[in-house]
Amino acid sequence: MDILKVRDALDVEAAVRAAIASEQPLEIVGHGSKRMVGQPVATNAVLDLSALNAITAYEPSELILTVQAGAPVADVLSLIDSKNQQFSFEPMNTSRLLGTPDIGTIGGMIAAGLAGPRRIQAGGARDHLLGAHAVSGFGDSFKAGGKVVKNVTGYDLCKLLAGSWGTLAVMTEVTLKVMPHAESERTLLLRGLDDIKANKAMTAALGSPFDVSGAAHLPGSALRTTQGPLGEIAAADESVTLLRLEGITVSAKHRATSLATVLSAYGAAEIVEDGASAALWADIRDVVPFAADGPRALWPVWRIVCPPASGGALGQGLAKGSQGEVIYDWGGGLIWAALPPSADAQAAQLRKLVNAAGGHATLVRAPEAVRRGVDVFHPQAPGLAALGERVRNSFDPRNILNRGRMSRGPIA
Repeated sequence: MDILKVRDALDVEAAVRAAIASEQPLEIVGHGSKRMVGQPVATNAVLDLSALNAITAYEPSELILTVQAGAPVADVLSLIDSKNQQFSFEPMNTSRLLGTPDIGTIGGMIAAGLAGPRRIQAGGARDHLLGAHAVSGFGDSFKAGGKVVKNVTGYDLCKLLAGSWGTLAVMTEVTLKVMPHAESERTLLLRGLDDIKANKAMTAALGSPFDVSGAAHLPGSALRTTQGPLGEIAAADESVTLLRLEGITVSAKHRATSLATVLSAYGAAEIVEDGASAALWADIRDVVPFAADGPRALWPVWRIVCPPASGGALGQGLAKGSQGEVIYDWGGGLIWAALPPSADAQAAQLRKLVNAAGGHATLVRAPEAVRRGVDVFHPQAPGLAALGERVRNSFDPRNILNRGRMSRGPIA
C-alpha cells in the first residue's frame, strides 16, 4: 500500500497530478474511520490528509468556523462546545456502529453527509457548509462558496461536495456555520405504540406549532439488549417513541406540556429533561441499538430514507420479511435496519420494498465480500445516473479520486 502523506494543498495538487500521469487512482482518507462504507476502492494508493488538521479561523460572535479537512471532529466539537456552540445538523458519529475508533475528521463528516435527528429542523450537512477549498481530479485547486452566510455568487459548488464520498474533489479546507446550544431541552416519551401508531404520533407532533427538533421510534425488540441511556428507559419488550423540544427553559417546558396534551390520545407522556434527554438522542444519532459491540455485531445495517408518512409501513414490512430489526428517526423518514447475515445482505428483497415506498437505501455496514457483490449505494434511474456521471466527469474525468467508491466495479 503506497501512502502519500500531504502537508498542504500544493502537496495535494502534486499527488493528484502524479496519479493522473501514472493512471493510478487514489483512495482519499483522513483517519480512515469510514473506509468500510461504500464499495471497496479499486486502488493501492492512499492520499492521507491527516496532517491537514489546523483550525484556520473561528469567530464565535459571527457563528463561523474555518478548519482544514483532516481536523478530528472530536477536537472541533470540543472547541465549539467550549463557546456553547454546535453543528446544528447533529453529525452522526459512526464509531459505535462500525466498530472503529472515534477518529473521524471534518472532511469525512462533510463527504459522508450523515446528519442526525435534528436534520428535520436544521437541515443537513450541506446546508451548513458555507465554503470549501478543494483540489479537483484535474489536479487544480479551486474555491467554492465563501466565509459568510449570505453568499450567492455563481454556482454553489461546495454543496455538491457534501455526500460525495470523496469522488468529486479532495477537500483541503471548509467553512461551516455553527449555532448556539439550546438553553434547555425536553423529550416526551410515549410507551407501547406499534410502528404505525408511532408514525402517526410523530407526524402529528411534527405538524404541531411546538417546533419539534427530534422524532424517533424504537420497537421493543430493538431495545431488548441495548446498553446505555436507551437501554435504561426500555421496559421488557415495550416500544418507545421520543419527541424532542429545545429552546430557552421556559419555552421548552411549556411546549413539552402542551404537546403532551395534544398527543394524549396516544398515551400519557413521560418527560425527560436536559442531560438525560441529550444522552438519549446521542444514542439515537449513533444507532447504538445496532452497535458493533452488541448482539447484532455481525448483522448488515442499512440506512433507508423514505417519505416520512411511509416509514411505519415500510419498517414493519422490512422487519417481518427479513426477520430483522428496525429503528426510526426523522419522524419515520429515516429507517435503520439490521438484518440477519446473508450473502447479499438481503439487498434484492429490501430494495424492492424501498422502491415501492419511494425511498432509497445505503448499505452502511457489511463485510467486504458482501459489499463487493451488491450495490452499496442505491441504484439510480438512468437519467439521474447520467446526470451524476456528467457532474463527476466535470470534476474528475480520469476517475482518479475514490474510484469505484459509489458504484459497483471501476468506471472506465
